[in-house]
Amino acid sequence: MARNLILSGGMFHDFAATSAALAGTLAEVGVESDVTEDIVGGLADAPEYQLITINALRWRMRQDRFAEHRPRWRFELPAAARTALLDHLERGGGLLCMHTAAICFDDWQGWPRVLGGCWDWAKSHHPPLGWASVRIHDGHPVVDGLRDFDLVDEVYSDLSVLPGVQPLASSLGQPLIWARPIRRGRVFYDALGHDTRSYDSPIHRTILQRAALWLLKRPVAFSE
Repeated sequence: MARNLILSGGMFHDFAATSAALAGTLAEVGVESDVTEDIVGGLADAPEYQLITINALRWRMRQDRFAEHRPRWRFELPAAARTALLDHLERGGGLLCMHTAAICFDDWQGWPRVLGGCWDWAKSHHPPLGWASVRIHDGHPVVDGLRDFDLVDEVYSDLSVLPGVQPLASSLGQPLIWARPIRRGRVFYDALGHDTRSYDSPIHRTILQRAALWLLKRPVAFSE
């Protein structure tokens, strides 16, 4: 049984519910998850886990529109926690990053280079939450053989994506899912997952299960 640490919590989302849904989804492929909202404390225990998942919204909140929320939610990632994430990848660990992970850790200049992209407050946005059609791009074991699908979610748009990042899935022409090797480990980003309705999609759950196996460097099943 592989162990997964889900770093959870933040504003505007029911992270408790989505983290529970994700944990249940991954349990079906033999991944046991612990969930914590203590980002720094959780990363102190990183060596105990083969997989780390970021399903959280933790950032500096420098925009004036969030001023009233800053006392509770303003967050900066300490150097020791950054090192813990990088050491996890150096050990060959996997990093599964969901939805708002693209907004997280904006005090760390290296985070977009780890993730493969980030939210840019000058241009990034998303249409209203609702039905979205997701197009699958073949060429990677996580998505090969899967069909396009629809689900209720947000389509993050105009993210700042690093050159060379190849989308495994997109919607409205926007790259939503990608996978990449980092150091000796692997990183998988899935911009979907705003609320539990995202996990109602069997194909989305299959993608996440395959992603976990790929991150753990295990054989990826090809059945839906």
